[in-house]
Amino acid sequence: MAKENGLGLVVIVDDAAGTPRTISNDITNCSWATPRGVQDVTGVDKSAMERLLLHADLTVDYAGVINDASNQSHDVFKTVPSTSVARTNTLQISGQELEAELLFTDYAFTRATSGELTFSAPGVLADGTVPTWGLAA
Repeated sequence: MAKENGLGLVVIVDDAAGTPRTISNDITNCSWATPRGVQDVTGVDKSAMERLLLHADLTVDYAGVINDASNQSHDVFKTVPSTSVARTNTLQISGQELEAELLFTDYAFTRATSGELTFSAPGVLADGTVPTWGLAA
């Protein structure tokens, strides 16, 4: 096992038609989390918290530069407001891969005072499949 940096991250997101598009070049910042729900089951006989793990989840948030060239980030996300489709989302880094079906809930734009135009696109787990890291194909 070796320590890793975030260089070389590959981001692949399906467009609304289900075609995978590599949009890594347009993403300037991203985050993803795989939280678990927790149920408090502490009885009155306990002096410390007692909990059970519940459902797994996955959330992503992409931020990037608007690229309206064919099959780039704008083509992928422009249909978020008008379609209700789950999209396969794949993150690859250093031979590892996290793939899941996501629903993207927004495609927001920001125009800064400096003139830069950026987007954000948050996504949430769609189909109840537990997100699991594996070896990249």
